[in-house]
Amino acid sequence: MDKIGESELIITPKGRIYHIDLLPEELAQTVITVGDPGRVAEVSKHFDSIESKASHREFVSHTGFIGKKRLTVLSSGIGPDNIDISLNEIDACANIDFETRLIKEKHTQLDIIRLGTSGSLQQDIPVDSLVASSHGIGLDNLMHYYQINYKPDELEMATKFSQHSGLDQSPLSPYAVEGSISLLDCFGSDYHRGITVTCPGFYAPQGRVVKAALQFPNLVDSLSSFKYNEHRITNFEMETSAIFGLGKVFGHRCLSINTIIANRQDKSFSKDAKAAIENMIKKSLEIIEKI
Repeated sequence: MDKIGESELIITPKGRIYHIDLLPEELAQTVITVGDPGRVAEVSKHFDSIESKASHREFVSHTGFIGKKRLTVLSSGIGPDNIDISLNEIDACANIDFETRLIKEKHTQLDIIRLGTSGSLQQDIPVDSLVASSHGIGLDNLMHYYQINYKPDELEMATKFSQHSGLDQSPLSPYAVEGSISLLDCFGSDYHRGITVTCPGFYAPQGRVVKAALQFPNLVDSLSSFKYNEHRITNFEMETSAIFGLGKVFGHRCLSINTIIANRQDKSFSKDAKAAIENMIKKSLEIIEKI
């Protein structure tokens, strides 16, 4: 086995991995990802104790305990490109020996759970409700750079989605990845379940018109009407499919939980998004503590 080169995995003189600025021992086996660096403290304020904090660019992390459960909460920033950085470096902290630069013989499987915000694509999923993602469909191109073994139903879902949305006639090549069923089953009926679509941007990629004309003006309507077996698209945002995809590549259990702060069908927006996010954090931490 060859050593991983210094240019491929950057370790600082203090022994920390470059972007997320963590020592391997500072990463818990359960990792909560949030987009907003300011949300890290909103999660960790519910910890009984905090043992370490780190901060570099948009990557802020706190590691501590709720009861006997050790947790790391890490901000990823926005978008699949930031997930590429944070998921690679989270896995490296768990499964690469920073001294020898070799992959560890024993693989450590992490639980990686996103707590984010999202827009609903269904009339019956109102603002301030919670969604737990069964699958992610990626409209980004991140996973096309990785070798990944998709299951037959994931390939079929992606193909049928492309045909349904008309994207099979476009340069876009959507992919579909299932999240962790065992983690999903921990979250009950208070959480809507469905497919989350991940977009590579906030404006045109999510069908928003400000000044620029859209290349795919009917995209949002096509998302809302798509069904695959018992699954429908519930929401869209900018991280889930990348987390599920890289989790599959690295062998981790991944789940995405989102607070719905906007409903794109009735054009409504949460009157108190901060309270809705706090509800998601408290309710989800109570479940995560027991996993």
